[in-house]
Amino acid sequence: VQLQASGGGLVQAGGSLRVSCAPSGRTFSSYVMAWFRQAPGKDREFVAGINWNGGNQLYSDSVKGRFTISRGNAKNTVYLQMNSLKPADTAVYYCAAGLIYGSRSSLYEYWGQGTLVTVSS
Repeated sequence: VQLQASGGGLVQAGGSLRVSCAPSGRTFSSYVMAWFRQAPGKDREFVAGINWNGGNQLYSDSVKGRFTISRGNAKNTVYLQMNSLKPADTAVYYCAAGLIYGSRSSLYEYWGQGTLVTVSS
């Protein structure tokens, strides 16, 4: 496993949670990093992406204004701060790394194992 996602858990609607993604065995400081999520019975969907230096971020319409993606100081770790969570945000959240900036999952070569976020109503 080259990307380790962590920080998921159970939170009430309206609450906040931060998930993290850290590399294992290699550096991703020059890569585009992104978060995707997959809810039960649904396809994996793009959540947010950030370019290699953190200067550009991209969000899906469903999370824009509520979620913030950022990179750590060494640019090797990526975070997803999730605020105003809704039950519809319940999913397994996956981090991914690739060389091309965008929202399509096919752009990303490396994937973490996922961390479960459950939002109760």
